[in-house]
Amino acid sequence: MENAAFERAWHARLLVLALTAIPLSAFAAEPYSPQVGQSYPDNVYWGDTHVHTALSVDGYILGNRLMPDDAYRFAKGEKVRAAGGGDVRLRRPLDFLMVSDHAENMGVIARIDSGDKTLAETEAGKLTLKSLDYPVSLAEALDADTPDPLNAFNAATLRAIKVNQGLGEGLGSADYGTDERFQRTVWDQVVASAEEHNDPGTFTTFVGYEWTGRGHRNVVFGDGPELTSQIVPYSSLDSSDPEDMWAYLEDYEERLGGKALAIPHNGNMSRNRMFAFTNFQDEPLDQAYARTRSRFEPLYEVTQIKGDGETHPLLSPTDEFADYEVFRWGVTLSQPDTKKGNGSTDTKEQPKGSSTPQQSPIHSYARSALKLGLGKEAELGANPFKFGMIGSTDSHTALATADQDNFWGKLPGNEPSRNRVITGWNYNASGYAAVWAEENTREAIFAAMRRKEVYASTGPRITVRFFGGWDYSAADAIQPDLARFGYAKGVPMGGDLTEAPEGKAPSFLVRAVKDPDGANLDRVQVIKGWRDEDGELHEKIYNVALSDGRTTNSKGEVDAVGTTVDVADASYTNSIGDPELAVVWTDPDFDRDERAFYYLRVLEIPTPRWTAYDAKFYGLKDLPDGIPMVTQERAYTSPIWYTPM
Repeated sequence: MENAAFERAWHARLLVLALTAIPLSAFAAEPYSPQVGQSYPDNVYWGDTHVHTALSVDGYILGNRLMPDDAYRFAKGEKVRAAGGGDVRLRRPLDFLMVSDHAENMGVIARIDSGDKTLAETEAGKLTLKSLDYPVSLAEALDADTPDPLNAFNAATLRAIKVNQGLGEGLGSADYGTDERFQRTVWDQVVASAEEHNDPGTFTTFVGYEWTGRGHRNVVFGDGPELTSQIVPYSSLDSSDPEDMWAYLEDYEERLGGKALAIPHNGNMSRNRMFAFTNFQDEPLDQAYARTRSRFEPLYEVTQIKGDGETHPLLSPTDEFADYEVFRWGVTLSQPDTKKGNGSTDTKEQPKGSSTPQQSPIHSYARSALKLGLGKEAELGANPFKFGMIGSTDSHTALATADQDNFWGKLPGNEPSRNRVITGWNYNASGYAAVWAEENTREAIFAAMRRKEVYASTGPRITVRFFGGWDYSAADAIQPDLARFGYAKGVPMGGDLTEAPEGKAPSFLVRAVKDPDGANLDRVQVIKGWRDEDGELHEKIYNVALSDGRTTNSKGEVDAVGTTVDVADASYTNSIGDPELAVVWTDPDFDRDERAFYYLRVLEIPTPRWTAYDAKFYGLKDLPDGIPMVTQERAYTSPIWYTPM
């Protein structure tokens, strides 16, 4: 017993001596759990920053009665009752949402319809009441058994348009005699609804709205009610000049210590004004404009229901995938020619507001704008068009759905019905915003938006990683923890590379993984734009990762992936394509003295378009030729820029 006690005492003394000799800090120098020291985002979150409810003038006047509370509940996966009377739910909830009702006369129409006599007695209010006198209810208009429901709904729409014309500038700009007190009561409702549904770690809401001035923008606040409740939205009724709106955001940040940014609309219908070379006063852009726009508009909405805005066949004639969901107003069924079957449309006549060969849409699309930005940076010393890319729906139904098999349209009149394939086939079931962040909170997601570590999807939840640097090796693409190598050796999407090492070209670490519930991948492409020594702007497409073992030929061409789509059955199989594509690609045409940008376009294999799902569900036969029934969905990452010093 004595020997045993002595031995225990001796070992205890040795342990004390050992611990005394080794600093305690040594035990914490390299933690056993690798997550302790991790400092990069490893989660992708999906959301929508562009959803309208009944608080928007156009939404309410055309039949939407759902409020912000309904929009949040739907995005969280709850069942809601749509304007036409049908039940609707997302199969997979979103991670974040911003309700972006128009700031102009926000909430006015709903208040008039609820019996507000003060608003109703104004001249604008009297005309508004007439517009609300629909010949039939929206539910009746959408009912397949109602005689000629399409004409009934069109009659309601035309009545609203006539009232708009009677108001001169339209309902959104009409004078209802509202003051800041009224605006604040509506805004308080917006703020309170967002706060009620914000659940850090599970579901994030952002307070915001749409500014409908020159080139519409969605204004996003990164703060809670302690700051957002101290303001009211700045609308185009205050000013239609984007620079005035940016000044409002700057004042918000400096006066209240908050965080704010603005996301320009998909500019495909902007009539060449979204990325114009002149400001609101038609003066040439200067450095101050470029710096301010770059600061407050770090993102761009590249795809939505009113078509895709990455590029256009007139701008990228050698790009076989450029003619994707090009949106045109007022086309008729005799005009479309969609032999490619990829959701594209060509028309014999270009309706008002669309591009013609005589007027290139160079200032309306994302890819051309990114190139123009390189030129302006060389001229001004700052790039006004240096943006990351996201998608969002621009839904006016309060329903944030971009799924082909669960598409509820842009307006209440575009909800599922036997008629909408014929009348609304040109609408695009798109899009969503994907954000790489550390956690699902306002702070983390807003920070990711600021640094442009985001990407756009036309709907599928494809996971995409994109890094640029100087030292990636082929082995990095097959690492299970690819992101660790990506951040350690370079910058992520939205980042910048400068001053290439002598004799080196940038390499890019790429990984794309299919939507778990969706289609396989066809290919990954790097889209490069650059400015040469003569000031000319160029673009080139590189097929950097191909499914099914395909390779490019000597001309850089690739065989099509094929198709498994059964249009009549609205189905496809994943017997072609790959579930994952990964590669390290080095630019073979790099010039260290030329400004450039690179972004990824990830393409799925062909799948049924929403029109095919509708045709099957309603048993539609003998539809007019030309309605696209097949699509090839995609994702676009934010660029990585290279700037020589």
